[in-house]
Amino acid sequence: MAHLATPCLRSGLLVIQPLRRRHCTECGGGPLPLLVLEDEVLRCLDCADLGHLVFLPRGDTALTRRSREESSLSAVVVRFNRRKSRYERQGILVEEAALARAEERCLADAEARRRRRVRDARRRAAQDVRFTDAFAAEIRRLFPGCPADRARDIATHASVRGSGRVGRSAAGRALSEGAVTSAVVASVRHLDTAYDQLLMSGVPRHEARRRIAPTVETVLAAWREGAGAGPGAGSRAEEAGGAGAGSVAGVAGEGEGKREAEGENPAIRPAPTP
Repeated sequence: MAHLATPCLRSGLLVIQPLRRRHCTECGGGPLPLLVLEDEVLRCLDCADLGHLVFLPRGDTALTRRSREESSLSAVVVRFNRRKSRYERQGILVEEAALARAEERCLADAEARRRRRVRDARRRAAQDVRFTDAFAAEIRRLFPGCPADRARDIATHASVRGSGRVGRSAAGRALSEGAVTSAVVASVRHLDTAYDQLLMSGVPRHEARRRIAPTVETVLAAWREGAGAGPGAGSRAEEAGGAGAGSVAGVAGEGEGKREAEGENPAIRPAPTP
């Protein structure tokens, strides 16, 4: 029963959606859809004096906030996520009359909140466009030979809101050189090398990166020097066959994935100025 240990909240009551069939220790009722854990004792909502509350699922922020404001007694409902090893909120329990009042308040200003959501969405879209433009400009500054359309595509892909990609990381939002370079490296890896074919043929990821490292370095060096030409079909054929990957490039490519996750890629260094 260790996984039923109640997580701490700053304030308020906590109710748990059990993952297994549980019964109330006091009345023996069950299996319980919701339970309260007090001093390691399982109780149903009725025995915990919460049986008169109604469940409001998560999803409507305004309704949830107003329901808690209107209700003199409320509780947070959580469920344990085995994959993430943590409790996650599922909704709240509030008084039925309080929920009705909160619904009336939400209906009264629904149109105003809808207009506000539209304005907020437009504002975020404009922010995203400005950020994508800045990201693309930084790519062009670091890699003058990168075609403008390609730089724009890289920036658009890396900066999608909520994607978790490098462009949305703290380093990416700050337009750090490491984050921008990582986004360019990822694009070159997938579009200018045989990396995807190697993965589909069963080559392990680190070995595939080792094989394509020289080609990635060649493309980046050309873009830094202002040349826009990429590798030819011969390079892809060599990569797919495992040829052309030197020992130094192999070591650099092997650790590239870990460094990329940290927002920098020291394995890819600028070519020396002639």
